[in-house]
Amino acid sequence: MFEKLRKADIKVYESMKKELRRQQRNIELIASENIVSLPVMEAMGSHLTNKYAEGYSGHRYYGGCEYIDEIETLAVERLKKLFGCEHANVQPHSGANANIGVYFAILKPGDKVMGMNLSQGGHLTHGSPANISGQYFEFTEYGIIKENGLIDYENVRKIAHEVKPKLIVAGASAYPREINFKIFRHIADEVGALLMVDMAHIAGLVAAGLHNNPCEVADFVTSTTHKTLRGPRGGIILCKKEYASKIDKAIFPGTQGGPLEHIIAAKAVCFKEALSQEFKEYQKQTIKNCKILASELINRNFNLLTEGSDNHLILLDLTNKNITGKQAEIRLDEAYITANKNAIPFDPNGALITSGIRIGTPAITTRGMVEEDMVIIAKAIDLCLTYNEIDNARKLVVELTEKYKIYDEYKLME
Repeated sequence: MFEKLRKADIKVYESMKKELRRQQRNIELIASENIVSLPVMEAMGSHLTNKYAEGYSGHRYYGGCEYIDEIETLAVERLKKLFGCEHANVQPHSGANANIGVYFAILKPGDKVMGMNLSQGGHLTHGSPANISGQYFEFTEYGIIKENGLIDYENVRKIAHEVKPKLIVAGASAYPREINFKIFRHIADEVGALLMVDMAHIAGLVAAGLHNNPCEVADFVTSTTHKTLRGPRGGIILCKKEYASKIDKAIFPGTQGGPLEHIIAAKAVCFKEALSQEFKEYQKQTIKNCKILASELINRNFNLLTEGSDNHLILLDLTNKNITGKQAEIRLDEAYITANKNAIPFDPNGALITSGIRIGTPAITTRGMVEEDMVIIAKAIDLCLTYNEIDNARKLVVELTEKYKIYDEYKLME
């Protein structure tokens, strides 16, 4: 593969080749990353990128869309089946676009909204002042209980009754426990608010029946398709049928132009994969791996937010290790372990330095790693961050990554 690219643009080809080698060499612990299948990759890199298809299936503003309609309809129907939702829009270019699409559909500038505090596990698009969501709408933040790291549902209820928001946003980007969406539904009903759930991180777990399904209670559900769902980079919106028209108009023509039909085809492939029993087993292993990794890190005197995990991610508080999140990220990378610095709740070091790192098991589980490998990874992390033994940690990592190859049978770039 990529031979024509190599001949046409050797500089791009060589950088791509180096990135493939990095992905093969490193243990990928960034919780929001995964490794797509070759069928998903082939759909992404296909001739479908040639086609403009503004509008929706059966109602396009360009001619020649009959086969595009087939693919997009397939993606929509598979997605609705996967999550049991009434309506689905597969056109958002990203999770952020999906969230903005919902806001645009039902809110006006200045409307009151509630979202989870970014530094306590939320997301930029849940009302951060640095994001358009926090600048166009009047967001009030809710967060966690300082003593145990769990969402403070009673405080959510109290704030909701004080603020009377038009919309409550649930979901997180760094929360290691299962979120009770039914409680959010009850609170929203008490104050007459709509409920939106951003399940970007946990979508694959929801699809496999390993986390409660927000589609059963929320008015709107958004997600990316490239995290635990293991698809291409993109976004989706699921909603009740009564909001279908508003959501579709909010995406096109409201906030986007032409949809990326090559990505939508890859989404369709991803959704078919996610409907399989193999995918369900993969998600079970992702959670098993995360629990073992969490337990092994605790045994090595690491402090974990909520002292464990119910899902695919772990948030480490490194204050007892005398190292910042930024320093830890750099040191781990030297040992071929990829992770991201992440603020811990009430972090004294701020978002650029941080006191923690976020790690997850989706990508390493896709590679085939199992419980016994989590023990080795925990040891490598401990060697890096507790003892600064980079060389010894790197040796452990190389043994694992040589055992579990990426795309090796396909000989992508030689």
